[in-house]
Amino acid sequence: MLEMTATGKSKGQWVFYKDFDKTVDYLSDQPRILAFNPFCHKIEALDRDEAYRWHFRVTDPQNNPFDVIFNIQQESEILIDLPEEAASMNPEEMSDEMIRQFTVGRKIIWRPLAENKSFTMPEKYLFEGKVAAEMLITPMQPERTRVDFDLKVNVKFLLYPAFRIVPEKVVRTMVSTGMTVIMQTATNHMFQKISKDFCKIRKL
Repeated sequence: MLEMTATGKSKGQWVFYKDFDKTVDYLSDQPRILAFNPFCHKIEALDRDEAYRWHFRVTDPQNNPFDVIFNIQQESEILIDLPEEAASMNPEEMSDEMIRQFTVGRKIIWRPLAENKSFTMPEKYLFEGKVAAEMLITPMQPERTRVDFDLKVNVKFLLYPAFRIVPEKVVRTMVSTGMTVIMQTATNHMFQKISKDFCKIRKL
């Protein structure tokens, strides 16, 4: 069975013209924001909290489609900057009000699901990928929030028997072309579409 890997990266910084809490709530809704990705045609929730499967479809230069499956675990971190007199305080003892008062940002993280916790894969798919991404969300001023997006995609291509008839050189061209298209287009397109639900989004 032919096996290969490809890696792509994408980074960007945006200012959302909406307050911090609303921006965090919006970007935490993974199915909603991935629906704006032009290559993601289906998102399904898996039977674990904040676990999802992305179904991506891209085409090669001859307009032949191929599918990539991603199994994703979403996590969220609260970034807190405590004053010196409270720096040694046990986080579990902090009140909700203290957390709100000293929160300086949030981080939304996408990780690949652990190998030993993987879910049953669909019977028919071509490729499997892994995503590692972080969205650092920080308040700037009232009705302004900064979002730093850092994405890395690794796709491991395991070809099924029906695909072995395709010459390896053609497959490698498809891989390279597909990854390039995804990384150059998808992130900016997604944030442009998200901007319709905000007063404004400005790229830094």
